[in-house]
Amino acid sequence: MYFRHAREIWEDHPALVPGVLLAPEITDGVDVDGRIARFQGMARSRLSQMAEGEWPEIQAWRRAFAKMGCKPTQYRCAAESLLRRFRKDGALPRLHPLVDLCNAISLAFAVPIAVFDVSRVAQYLEVRFAAGDEHYLSFAGELESPEPGEVIFADEAACAHARRWTHRQSAASAVRSDTKLVLIVIEALHATAMTDIGTVLDVLAREISELWTAPKAQAILTKTSPVFEF
Repeated sequence: MYFRHAREIWEDHPALVPGVLLAPEITDGVDVDGRIARFQGMARSRLSQMAEGEWPEIQAWRRAFAKMGCKPTQYRCAAESLLRRFRKDGALPRLHPLVDLCNAISLAFAVPIAVFDVSRVAQYLEVRFAAGDEHYLSFAGELESPEPGEVIFADEAACAHARRWTHRQSAASAVRSDTKLVLIVIEALHATAMTDIGTVLDVLAREISELWTAPKAQAILTKTSPVFEF
C-alpha cells in the first residue's frame, strides 16, 4: 500500500508539506484526558491572543480553499473548524482516544490531522482531483458523489475518504473500536510548515509510543519524494 499526493496537487500548491505516520496495535481502552488537556491548554493560550482566522497556518489554508473555488468561510479546513468549535464551546466531542488526541494536537498546532483505518482503504490512498465518479460515505450514512475537480483522498475502489481536501473526512475509513492499524496524515501550507510538520510528527510519535506501540514509520513528503509506502 502507499500514500501520495498527485503531481497536479504539488503543482497547484507548491508550499504543501505533508507528514505521514503509520501506527499499529491501536486500541480504545487508554486514558488520554491529561494529554488532551495539555494540548487544549496550548490552543486556549493562543486563542486568548488572537482568533484562529488570524493565524498564519489557517490563513494559508483559506488561500488554498479560495484557489480551489471554495468559499473559505463556508468550507474550512479541519483544523480551523476544530478551533472555532473549541473557542465557542471550550471542548470537543469525544470519539476515540486516538482521534481525540489527534484533534487536541491539531488544535495546539493549527494543522489538519486525518486518521484512517488502513483495513478500510483499498490498495492506496491518493490526494487528487476527483473525476466525479467516486463515492463518499458521510457520517450520516448518505452516499455522495464528489464534484469533478474537487480535491479528494481516493483509493483504488474509487472511494473518496475525504472531500474538499482537508474539509470533510469520510465515515468509510473512520477509526472504530476494532481499529488496529492507522495511517495519520498531517498537512500544512504556511511559511514554517516544514519545521512545524516535523515537530507535530515527533509529538505524535512520542504520544503514540507512550500510549500504544511505537509507530512503524513516519516521513515528511516532498514533490521529489511524494510516496509513503507501507
